[in-house]
Amino acid sequence: MDALLGLLSFLVPLVVVVLAIAGSAVKIVQEYERGVIFRLGRLVGARGPGLFFIIPFVDRMVKVDLRVVTLDVPAQEVITRDNVTVRVNAVLYFRVFDPEKAVVAVTDFVRATHQIAQTTLRSVLGQSDLDQLLAQREEINMKLQHIIDEQTEPWGIKVGIVEVKDLELPQSMQRAMARQAEAEREKRAKIIHASGEFEASKALSEAAHIIGSEPATLQLRYLQTLTEIASEKNSTIVFPLPIEFLSLLQGVTGGPSAGYRNGRDGGGPSISEPSPNTLPVGTDTGALPAGEVGIAGSAEEEKGPIFGLGEADSEAIAAEHARFIAGDIPTRGGEDPLPGRS
Repeated sequence: MDALLGLLSFLVPLVVVVLAIAGSAVKIVQEYERGVIFRLGRLVGARGPGLFFIIPFVDRMVKVDLRVVTLDVPAQEVITRDNVTVRVNAVLYFRVFDPEKAVVAVTDFVRATHQIAQTTLRSVLGQSDLDQLLAQREEINMKLQHIIDEQTEPWGIKVGIVEVKDLELPQSMQRAMARQAEAEREKRAKIIHASGEFEASKALSEAAHIIGSEPATLQLRYLQTLTEIASEKNSTIVFPLPIEFLSLLQGVTGGPSAGYRNGRDGGGPSISEPSPNTLPVGTDTGALPAGEVGIAGSAEEEKGPIFGLGEADSEAIAAEHARFIAGDIPTRGGEDPLPGRS
């Protein structure tokens, strides 16, 4: 009995040690992982996925995740090429394509990729203008991805996507950009308006040529305007009088001087032509020939005929003026100063 207990006390620790050694020799690697084996400090290679064995106390395994890693690049203060300070952050997607290099070539490939992404982001954006950052985002993303991928390739890291997420501008710059956008919109509006006016002027010019060739077209246009005004039920209608009507009236009456001729012929009002022997009042008569005296030459000259009237009529009006000055007759009413004239 004592011998059996002694044997059990010896076998139990031995079994435990054997199971521990066997457990350390068996390794299981997931589908998205690889196990990099080091034997006595020397690189053996990558194993997996699945179940495999290693030599306990001789081999050492390091697991490497092959899935895509999302790395958030924190906001960076960047001064662009046109001296504008902006805050930019980005996101980086990468994965390990060579587990052996990711373990052997760099101490911590995640941290190393994070640092190289920050420095590259500052460098690339500092070489670009603000307009390029706003309008050419895709080109900047491709440039960042190409530079970072070249630097991380010796580590067994493949950078697939780099995206600039947010671009924060100062408030003063935002207001300036808003004014610039408003001015640009106003410029486009004025150009479009001017273009429309130009096209309308060409159409009106062509319409004027057509209407000028056919005068009746203008009358039809007047009638159409009246129709449009009447449709609004307005109480006042303004009918434009074409200038052509004036020329027609002149043709009917015989021109602007026809009235004067008709008056002289006895058919209308007559205006006598001034006598060549009469001069305006105040004209110096010293240089006139004998027999040609002006109206206001002397007292005898005032008794002469008045412009446009006969000699008898002139004498009657002069006598009437004399009686009026003397106070014999009133200003209005009374006897006709020219009895017999109508």
